[in-house]
Amino acid sequence: MAKTALTFNEGDTSRIIEMAWEDRTPFDAIERLYGLNESAVIDFMRANMKPSSFRMWRKRVVNRATKHVARREPGVKRAYCPTQYKH
Repeated sequence: MAKTALTFNEGDTSRIIEMAWEDRTPFDAIERLYGLNESAVIDFMRANMKPSSFRMWRKRVVNRATKHVARREPGVKRAYCPTQYKH
């Protein structure tokens, strides 16, 4: 939780919020990239979103198997849809 006290730049803040909203991006990926575990991401989202948006996000991600690597189907090896990022 001490990690949430750190200040992220605007780009990192935006990317963390985007990753947290993405169904297929597990909390483990956010932790690997930004050092925020699941509870720290929750605190981060609470601090950086309007209360109504935070409640909507929490309702969406609670118990969502794709947000937790351990609860994913074994065949899912990626964190995003192959067509999500167009180059």
